Amino acid sequence: MLDLKFVTENIDEVVKRLSTRQGDFTYLYELVELQEQRKSIIVDVEAKKALRNESSKKIGELKRNKQDATPILEQVQHLGDDIKKLDEDLKNIETKINDILAITPNLLHESVPIGKDEENNVEIKKVGSPKVFDFQPKDHVELGENLNILDFERAAKITGTRFVVDKGLGARLERSLIQFMMDLHSLNHGYDEIIPPYIVNEKSMYATGQFPKFREDSFKLELKDQNYYLNPTAEVPTINLYRDEILDGDQLPLKYCSYTTAFRSEAGSAGRDTKGILRQHQFNKVELIKFTTPEDSYDELEKMLINSEEVLKQLELPYRIVSLCSGDMGFGMAKTYDIEVWLPGQNKYREIGSISNAEDYQARRANIRFKRTKDSKTEYVHTLNGSGLAVGRTMIAIMENYQNKDGSITVPKVLQPYMKVNVIK
Repeated sequence: MLDLKFVTENIDEVVKRLSTRQGDFTYLYELVELQEQRKSIIVDVEAKKALRNESSKKIGELKRNKQDATPILEQVQHLGDDIKKLDEDLKNIETKINDILAITPNLLHESVPIGKDEENNVEIKKVGSPKVFDFQPKDHVELGENLNILDFERAAKITGTRFVVDKGLGARLERSLIQFMMDLHSLNHGYDEIIPPYIVNEKSMYATGQFPKFREDSFKLELKDQNYYLNPTAEVPTINLYRDEILDGDQLPLKYCSYTTAFRSEAGSAGRDTKGILRQHQFNKVELIKFTTPEDSYDELEKMLINSEEVLKQLELPYRIVSLCSGDMGFGMAKTYDIEVWLPGQNKYREIGSISNAEDYQARRANIRFKRTKDSKTEYVHTLNGSGLAVGRTMIAIMENYQNKDGSITVPKVLQPYMKVNVIK
């Protein structure tokens, strides 16, 4: 959530900067008027409360002295109702202010390239070269079905479309990738590993920016008297570890690698990537999360990017890094890098991870603060999140890049100790 004071005091700049996201943000000008109304009501309420308190003292003195207090009583008899009405007006205005801020995305970092959509993302670098096959490479769907390690038909029978059953060495490959990623980030990169709840509440979804804007993409559980949702990404439960808490600045940065199964309805992606496991309703993911001081967050963003890249380097998969342009940025993020892996089955790079800095946007919504010293004022932390990586998409990349002419799949060297086999056949 943006800082109301900053927005209203710099309204033209804020609207101009947000407009690079390819939206109309002129509705924010209403905040200036609402803020003035809010200030006026607060002044009025405080004045009336002061008058009521002063009058109460005078009435008390008059009664103690057995004097007539009727004139003062008549003067203040409506003050209680007036104050109650003003408090209600204030509450309504503050609700409206919060509602407007809740649907307003984050301001973008000055380094974010300006552009309309993903076509305007800026390539930062490429690592590795796409493999040249001496045969026509298959996509992961055909490979998985031929090897009997991916079963889409039975998954559809069990649940519906956009689900898969991992079987045999397919199940072992997914499990091995999760353990490899968690080991790499916790043992080599210094992240504390956690497995949070897969079910989150409405406050958690609001805090990280999923609600109210992306409510339609969520899976809500039909439970009596409970607003529970299936976790859409490990970012949600992990950021909410410290909701409404004040952290010790000496402990920052806090670093977590978080494994969850994630659930998304993909309501906004109808018709896209319906084949295979590229875009599923349920998928496994290892997420990197950091809580940092404001001055360190962009250095930590670059470190997180390097940590995520290491997964693909050790798997020896070709990939590239792009900086997302303004029109392709996530709602709550100030800057994002995408890692895109080469998929021979599609003959192009596809996103396998996003590394983002939300600055203090999520911290304001979640009320996560820190103190540099015992006596210093509280400040909002900066929150960062990054894929470490999406497990299903990493499986796709391995299957397609390591496929052999006979339809088998060579297991990457780094995964062979986990898989206990060298080839899936």
